[in-house]
Amino acid sequence: MTMVPLVVNFEGDFVLQLVPVESSFTMDQVAEAAAHHSLNRRVKPREGGVLRVRIQDAEEPVDRSDTVEQAGFENMETIEVYYE
Repeated sequence: MTMVPLVVNFEGDFVLQLVPVESSFTMDQVAEAAAHHSLNRRVKPREGGVLRVRIQDAEEPVDRSDTVEQAGFENMETIEVYYE
């Protein structure tokens, strides 16, 4: 496993976060790691919402079961985490 630092733009947050994740993390785990820094701090959680991950400015999200390595995320890649 390799640590991959990602720059996270969480929907509704005005702060970009530097979030270290493992290359083996799925997108659900990446979203959870990002949510830890934003939800209930600067962003109100949404009941029943599913968090999704996409590369910044991409139209489609990465498949939830894909790992960081499978998605091809590089060090300091900027991603967006948002509610679907």
